[in-house]
Amino acid sequence: MENADADHGQAAREEEARKRLLDSGASSLPRAPWLHGSQPPSAVDLIHFALWRGNGGDLDERTVAAALALLPAARAEMDQVEAALLFTARAQGLSWPQISRAMGLASAQAAQQRFGRVTGRVENRREGA
Repeated sequence: MENADADHGQAAREEEARKRLLDSGASSLPRAPWLHGSQPPSAVDLIHFALWRGNGGDLDERTVAAALALLPAARAEMDQVEAALLFTARAQGLSWPQISRAMGLASAQAAQQRFGRVTGRVENRREGA
């Protein structure tokens, strides 16, 4: 039950953070062509928005805290992107040695191990949801 409470708490923090960033101007970001329907900007995009606002000196503590609250969601998104890209690379015929070179890894085995870790994290999140 403790894990469920922590998950609900994190989900509430992320929802509040998304709202904060969207209300602070991120809702006017150009729509990415790969987003469907009314799908909101990704956590990564919202964090980039906060950093961009910070570079212009237009950032308050609550907005920074909102961006920080989205880091777990952004990590999860990047795991999904990496897993999808690795599946795509294999489907396009890239070998593990080619993938390892493209990713700057030491060996094909390192690329395969990374694939296993990333897809494992994605699966664990799905099972925990």
